Formats: sequence, structure tokens, C-alpha cells
Amino acid sequence: MTSQTNAVAEAPRQTGMLRPALTIFIVLSAVTGLLYPGVVTSIARAVFPHQAAGSLIVKDGKTVGSELIGQPFSDPKYFWGRLSATAPMPYNGTASGGSNLGPTNPALTDAAKARIDALREADPENKDPVPVDLVTASGSGLDPHISPAAARYQAARVARLRGVPLDKVDALIAANTEGPGLAVFGEPAVNVLKLNLALDGLK
Repeated sequence: MTSQTNAVAEAPRQTGMLRPALTIFIVLSAVTGLLYPGVVTSIARAVFPHQAAGSLIVKDGKTVGSELIGQPFSDPKYFWGRLSATAPMPYNGTASGGSNLGPTNPALTDAAKARIDALREADPENKDPVPVDLVTASGSGLDPHISPAAARYQAARVARLRGVPLDKVDALIAANTEGPGLAVFGEPAVNVLKLNLALDGLK
């Protein structure tokens, strides 16, 4: 009898504890899931509209890519970007990640050798050392940039195959070279997609 009485008395207490917990859950869900993202998105769209929209690159009224995600180029008439280890295709934005291959893994060496062979085959006259970023993938697999040295390494090949003066290609590389973030963070880099689009715009 006593246990039944205690159970009946405990029920209102549990109900009283459930109500504030449920209220807190609903309020926090609204604040963190709706209000905060909405405010941050609105501020971003007002202050940084291009970046908030995905830093999209538009050509002739069509979206051709993003400044933040690389694209695979294999035609020798274009500049090539870094290798990408994303699956099932290179530069897959939904599967960002590296190969996680260790420095002693033969697969890593084979991938680098395959890229070196491809670069040599595309430009047999170029005997310069291949810049390291042309034969390695970034940690994200989405890096849209290469170093200015990697761009200059390919400049003669691109100029020759397109039949344009080398100085014009060098000028495009310079025009599409981005400085370090806030002038101090990182190294200068060249956006491959923007550079290739500029190439296509040459007369």
C-alpha cells in the first residue's frame, strides 16, 4: 500500500520535471537550429554575397564552377591542377578527403610517377623538375589552386599548343595569382579554373 502511494505521489513530480526540460529543448532547438543560422546567413549574404552563395564562377550566364573547388583537366591545352583522391571521381565535393596513404606506401609513389609521366609525355621538351604540388593531392582533394611555379612549369606547353605568345600566358598567370590571405597567411597561389577560363578568352 505504501509503495503504491509513493508511486502516485512521484508521478506529478516527474511530470513537473518533464515540462521545463521539454521547454528548454524546444527553445534551444529554435535558437540554434533556426534563429542563429538565419541571422548568420543573412549577415553573410549582406556583407559577403559572393562568398555566401558559394563563390560561384559564371561565364556567359552559366555557372561553370566554384572558386573553392577544383576541376579535373587532362587536355594539354589547359593548365592541370593538383591530383585528387576523392571517390568515385576527382574533386567530388560530397566526398572531400585525402588518400591517407603513408609516405612508404607504393600506391602513393605510383600515383606521383603516373602524373610525372603524363606531364613529360605532354611536354617532352620540358626537362625542368616537376613542382611537388603537381604530383600530390591536397588533404581535402578539392584544392582549386596550384603554386605559381606549377603554373609556370606548364606555361610553355600551353602557349605552344594554343599557338599564343608565351608572354601572354605568363601575363594570365600573373593576373590570376592570388596573394596570401590578409597578406600574411599562406603562399601565393593560382586558381586553375579561373586561369583556364582566361585562356579560353584569349583571341
